[in-house]
Amino acid sequence: MIQANSVLNFLRLQVSHAGLIGLGLTGLLLALVSLTPVVQAEGPANSNATQAELLQAVGPLQAIRPDLPVEAVFPTNVPGLVGVDLPEGTTLYMTADGKHMIIGDMFAIGDELENLTEQRRSLKRKVIMDSVPLADMVIFPPQGKVNAVLNIFTDVDCGYCRKLHSEIAEYGKYGIEVRYLAYPREGLQSETAQTMRSVWCSSDPAAALTRAKNSQRIAQRDCPNDPVDAQFAIGRQVGVSGTPAIVTAEGELFPGYIPAPQLAQRLGIELQP
Repeated sequence: MIQANSVLNFLRLQVSHAGLIGLGLTGLLLALVSLTPVVQAEGPANSNATQAELLQAVGPLQAIRPDLPVEAVFPTNVPGLVGVDLPEGTTLYMTADGKHMIIGDMFAIGDELENLTEQRRSLKRKVIMDSVPLADMVIFPPQGKVNAVLNIFTDVDCGYCRKLHSEIAEYGKYGIEVRYLAYPREGLQSETAQTMRSVWCSSDPAAALTRAKNSQRIAQRDCPNDPVDAQFAIGRQVGVSGTPAIVTAEGELFPGYIPAPQLAQRLGIELQP
């Protein structure tokens, strides 16, 4: 199957030449499209479209890109516009007749700009992250009350991952619980990936992770069903492209290292005297 990124690159190339794509094929409906139940992030949909009508909107695009990995097709609250979810957080918007497509985020304009597409991504991320077993994460809880939980995709050789981890006690002061997931940036066949498997298979993963991030040797270990491969795939699924990548309990994605005071401010946490 063609990867979603390569499809998106193809589509972006077309958009760069044409601005808005007009697809000349009509009336072709592919049965290969699979609809997935999803929560509507856009609010009450302004459409009573049937599944067949939703599929018809994406049919012409799939006629010329039959390997397009569609995850879901959904009505939006913009009349005549249908949303199409691809893997890794990509969303397209199609006209109901399937003749035109828009790539990019949709915003609602009110007292403020509201990113409806990102809200949808956050809801999806939350569902995915809530399904990850706690036993598969390396967890650093705060000493006192937990004010926030963060899922952080990490790499033991990443400089900013190491910086974040060196300040783990500072995050704890704000009541932030850090739950690490493995995301070896160089891939699952890399030396880093093997080190991370050894960390997750250790009898004390938290201590092993700290040692690895301090460039200290850890014993090489293997264990059945270690979660590194699965967590790397989850990272790709929720839109991680680099490390560290922070996913909040609500499904928001913050890419990169954020110092504890700034992160606490984003989360609405104040340090008590």
